[in-house]
Amino acid sequence: MAAQRTAQAVWEGDLLHGHGTVKGTSGAISELPISWSARTEASGGKTSPEELLAAAHAACFSMAFSNGLAKSQHPAKRLAVSATATFDKVGDGWKVTTMEIQVTGQVPGISAADFEAAAKAAGAGCPISGALKGNVEIRVQAKLE
Repeated sequence: MAAQRTAQAVWEGDLLHGHGTVKGTSGAISELPISWSARTEASGGKTSPEELLAAAHAACFSMAFSNGLAKSQHPAKRLAVSATATFDKVGDGWKVTTMEIQVTGQVPGISAADFEAAAKAAGAGCPISGALKGNVEIRVQAKLE
């Protein structure tokens, strides 16, 4: 059965001076303020679509990586994942150009090479990676503790 998740945004004013909010309908993501300056300058306590995309990718990657490790008989004790979306001006418009994923893990009995290979596989295979594939460069750095 397919799962659907919904988020809602409200925007007031023009792009440069306006502001808005975004929230999830599950109740897990409360109403968060958004603005153009939060995307292109200092966040000022506001979020951006790119920060939310990075959060989604970090969560998705951590689940895919955990699953891959468990399937290879090396369940993780702990995975700490950071994802950074780069939003940059390209030509006349703006684009998410790269997603940098950094993961540090505690995985008993696995070699550093196998840990890195599993991280690369998770980086290519998680559903958010699939949604970005061909449009955003995804880079994965993995470090075994």
